[in-house]
Amino acid sequence: MRVLVTGSAGFVGRHVVAEMKRRGWDVAGVDLERTHGFVAWHGDARRVFAGEYYPDERFDLVVHCAFHVGGRAAIDGQPRLLARNLELDASMFDWAVRTGQKRVLYFSSSTAYPVHYQSGPCPPGMCLCGDYVKGHEGMRVLTEDLVDLDDVEQPDGRYGWAKLNGEQLARAAAESGLPVHVVRTFSGYGADQSLDYPFPSFIDRARRREDPFPIWGPGTQVRDWIHIDDVIAGALAVVDADYREPVNLCTGIGTSMLELAQLCSAVARYEPVFAPRPGAPTGVAYRVGDPTLFHRFYKPQVTLAEGVERAFVA
Repeated sequence: MRVLVTGSAGFVGRHVVAEMKRRGWDVAGVDLERTHGFVAWHGDARRVFAGEYYPDERFDLVVHCAFHVGGRAAIDGQPRLLARNLELDASMFDWAVRTGQKRVLYFSSSTAYPVHYQSGPCPPGMCLCGDYVKGHEGMRVLTEDLVDLDDVEQPDGRYGWAKLNGEQLARAAAESGLPVHVVRTFSGYGADQSLDYPFPSFIDRARRREDPFPIWGPGTQVRDWIHIDDVIAGALAVVDADYREPVNLCTGIGTSMLELAQLCSAVARYEPVFAPRPGAPTGVAYRVGDPTLFHRFYKPQVTLAEGVERAFVA
């Protein structure tokens, strides 16, 4: 079996590569950064889509991870990334249909969900909060049907718009006969993630026993943290099941930034003063996914507490 991983040196991409190699697949890759340990092109994925790399190859699976992200600061502060990401996705799907690729796995994102479900009152009769979302009344757990590609609502920033557009392209490609699998990843994390993201930043601060311990935003913002091992295993389980509607990759468990910081400092065995920074990039107030559909294919194995422990010994 032959697989192409775009963005093969990135956080998600390199974990996809490792899992594909573990399964015995023949892995090809492309990334702007150098990828080590297997044959991969060092360059722009768009050169694959233009036929310069891997010409005439028809892959059993294309895993599209190439995307310009860079954490919350880049999402809020680099508007030009929207055009670059739109071009990447459009080029990939056009190439995949035109060259008859056998199957595509597209990593979408929880940022595609309408922000009003994550920062404002629920529509009448649609509130799923109560004690389950205690302290965040007016928010709701995000189910796959809340993204309506025929009647789109405001997603989270330009990154969310890019992912919504990617899902539109995925649907169009599927209508052209290409088997496409779409997964919406929530707050994926792991020990080898860039310091542009909260989880590794908190681990780094706790390792250095930083005091006070800064937290971007008020610290009350809640996320659904899912370990990268579960992201990859869950996404590939969706592919293995040949399921072709969007699926949340999530745990259904909400943890605030402050709670994550407390967990990290507890593992580091110290008690810092936590210092919220309300003026820093923050994102929405509450983003937690409904894992009901996901559990038909896979159930996450790594708890957040275990993920923190792993990161400290990595």
